[in-house]
Amino acid sequence: MTGASDEPFITAVKPLVDAMGGELLPPDEAGPDDVVLSWEGADIVAVRLPQLADSLDHILTAMERKKGKPLAELDRKAKQEVVRLLEARGAFHVRHGVETVASALGVSRFTVYNYLNRDTAARETKQQVKPDE
Repeated sequence: MTGASDEPFITAVKPLVDAMGGELLPPDEAGPDDVVLSWEGADIVAVRLPQLADSLDHILTAMERKKGKPLAELDRKAKQEVVRLLEARGAFHVRHGVETVASALGVSRFTVYNYLNRDTAARETKQQVKPDE
């Protein structure tokens, strides 16, 4: 795929590509939707980005790895934190995002919506309680 001098560059970008659920390819195999990364004027590697729906599955898998157990085994507080993190990453803008997250957490869609509504209400209350400057 690349020369020996390119390995540090590929080694540097690989964790980011893996975290996104992407795939590294030789630059000459890049498709029109792939991103070719260049260094010092030379095409080094191409990155095939995942489809949005696949990204959510990848994010959930990464969260399970980080937590060290299936998300469904987390306590309520930890599940609420997962929902907050996923909301910040835009997970609920993906088609069937709520259903996918609910399934991974072992809760109902209604519960996920409750977690989301609770966070929204808490933020709104916090903004209303700010002291006058």
